[in-house]
Amino acid sequence: EPRSRSSLSPQVSRDGTAMFCPCGTRLNVMDVETGARLHSLEQDDQEDITAFALSPDDEILVTGSRALLLKQWNWRESKCVRTWKAVHVAPVASMAFDSTSTLLASGGCDSTIKIWDMIKQYCTHNLKGSSGVVHLVEFHPDISRLQLFSSSMDYKIRIWDLNTSKCIAALDGHFSAVTSLAFAADGNTLISSGRDKICMVWNLETRESKRTVPIYESVEAAVLLPEKGDFSQLGVKKQGLHFLTAGSKGVLKIWEVATAACVYTQPVPFEPVESKEEASEHSLTQCMLVPERNEIVTVSVEHNIVLYDTQTLQLRKQLAGYNDEVLDVKFLGPGDSHIVVATNSPQLKVFELATSHCQILYGHTETVLALDVFRKGLMFVSCSKDKSIRLWRMNKGGRVVCVAQGLGHAHGVGAVSCSRMKESFVVTSSQDCTIKVWNIPESLISKAKAALISSPETLHAQVTERGHDKDINSVAVSPNDKLIATGSQDRLAKLWSCSDCSLLGVFTGHKRGIWCVQFSPVDQILATSSADGTLKLWGLQDFSCLKTFEGHDASVLKVIFVSRGTQLLSSGSDGLLKLWTIKTNECVKTLDGHEDKIWGLHSNKQDDMVVTASSDSSITLWKDVTEIEQEEAQAKQEEQIMKEQELSNLLHEKRYLKALGLAISLDRPHTVLTVVKAILKESDGRKHLEENIARLRKDQKEAVLAFLVTWNTNSRNCHEAQAVIETLLKHEAPDSLLQYSGIKSAVESLLPYTERHFQRLSRLLQASMFIDFMWQNMRLADTSQQEDMTL
Repeated sequence: EPRSRSSLSPQVSRDGTAMFCPCGTRLNVMDVETGARLHSLEQDDQEDITAFALSPDDEILVTGSRALLLKQWNWRESKCVRTWKAVHVAPVASMAFDSTSTLLASGGCDSTIKIWDMIKQYCTHNLKGSSGVVHLVEFHPDISRLQLFSSSMDYKIRIWDLNTSKCIAALDGHFSAVTSLAFAADGNTLISSGRDKICMVWNLETRESKRTVPIYESVEAAVLLPEKGDFSQLGVKKQGLHFLTAGSKGVLKIWEVATAACVYTQPVPFEPVESKEEASEHSLTQCMLVPERNEIVTVSVEHNIVLYDTQTLQLRKQLAGYNDEVLDVKFLGPGDSHIVVATNSPQLKVFELATSHCQILYGHTETVLALDVFRKGLMFVSCSKDKSIRLWRMNKGGRVVCVAQGLGHAHGVGAVSCSRMKESFVVTSSQDCTIKVWNIPESLISKAKAALISSPETLHAQVTERGHDKDINSVAVSPNDKLIATGSQDRLAKLWSCSDCSLLGVFTGHKRGIWCVQFSPVDQILATSSADGTLKLWGLQDFSCLKTFEGHDASVLKVIFVSRGTQLLSSGSDGLLKLWTIKTNECVKTLDGHEDKIWGLHSNKQDDMVVTASSDSSITLWKDVTEIEQEEAQAKQEEQIMKEQELSNLLHEKRYLKALGLAISLDRPHTVLTVVKAILKESDGRKHLEENIARLRKDQKEAVLAFLVTWNTNSRNCHEAQAVIETLLKHEAPDSLLQYSGIKSAVESLLPYTERHFQRLSRLLQASMFIDFMWQNMRLADTSQQEDMTL
């Protein structure tokens, strides 16, 4: 069925704190402040969500799926509270609540509209008469009117009277899909937007169109500006209705209803699309007002979610959604506070890690292939399929601008590396099999400090050298800026002098192309990773292979040194990361965090975090928890020793209740048994045991129950086990025993062993009775003999 795009755009809660983003069978709940995912509402029927709606009071969330079921969620705890049949015979395409949050309307792909009473939980209306998919439903905000508005495939806007369940009017004017309806405060003016590039203003008293506003682009949403507020910065000079449109050109515009004139067009950093082909990656699919935050939220085709100030349309925050394949990622900023990402697109994305705020950088005209960041973290360089490189600089406030671009390669530029000591040069390599060294003029660095750069300067390469016979996949600059290493598809890695690009030596040994070369930060060593699935370490003095690491089942795309040069971290085309300890040659950890090739791998300056980026569109941050884990293990061990000491003290002082509690918390069945044995040894032990067991908490009793199941399997400890069972059966009502966790399996395990103990005791009893009988008989015989003798 055609899926209504409007119903599947993200929605923001009224209070502006949470955002709901549909993603296949899931609905992700995001925190607007941090951009973090709070939780996911997952459809258990594994069917795609086709529509969802949040009530105006932010309390009720309802989703509809392809399984023709509606689900009501307590979304803050991600619990499904109620599921009911949608009674539609095809999936629900649109949903809306009324202003009181008590009625829900669902528009189906089966041309019907159902209305649900959310309190009494039943269907109150079934409205028939639409044509095709009902892709828009909206209640009139004035609840006393009891009117529902809808639009379907014949592009008419129908008005339904809920008292009579009849369609009382059809507003006819659009000749393409109607995408949004906005009601003015007077309740008698309606603005509708459409993909036919117009907005229409309707008088709801006469039910006729008052005005058609040509927007010249396919409109996905029209939003009325609030009555109160100063919108003079947006060209709003007069009283009267104004509305904002968002659509295929990706630019927000403000229109005056009275004159149908556009009074404001938002300036954008990209070239607006003027061609006939409408949809571009900038196209907006959704726009809404969040009064609580005084913000307007827009959503683009690429799932970039942008929050603007309502009064000025200044960008406040941008969350980037869809990344396509991620080709490279690097930490950025003096304290590694940001990451910069290349995502199979000409635009770069810079994310602030704390808030997920994203800045999109325009400049390249084709896909950006690789990135590198200078040591201080303020300048970085990108290289692209468009044969150019660009130098970018971040200012104090975290804004990034392009300060220079370099041209000269004959093909796409696939690899880049920055000088390590200071911001003095950049090395690039290209599919044209050459390497180039680009000097960065002093003026750029000092000038950038003064932020006087209006347009990017042009850089020229100082040295160009044909390096290999096939594509050069990787290039690296040594920590002292004196050497350059390259790795190529021709299976060779080469070492070059930085000053004049003269060849110093060749590393031969890999059986397939080399994907990555990296200098050790501490030794005269080069690491390489290859499509043959191995990593190798080479000596820079004699070009010999020092070590080979085997373990990847696929091409090894990236390798970096971590842990101050003592370990290697490598990423493969199978989505796995492996951590290697150089000294022992062994793989100490395999991390499985991606579904596809990991192209990007970078560690931060502090050497305790790593960022990875993959073709599966995801970027993952990894934290080094070795030290934390070691500290935790040590603390745990110390705590155990302390508790054991305390336990022996308690037993010595005969403080049995405390000893029991401590042994249970240590999760030591054997120790608990020792305590029980000690209690039973006392005079009046049975009574003491009963008193102590009775005083335990329910969770402690549950633990003891689990322990005694184990004791009961051994005939040596069965008496203690049975004594505790007896106490539990005596003091706990059967109903409360049934509530114990694990009671079923406990009873099942106790029965056969208890029966065996019982049979053993019965046999013992029989045996002892037989002895008794024998003894009695012997005594009888004995006395009769004595009597005979006396006789």
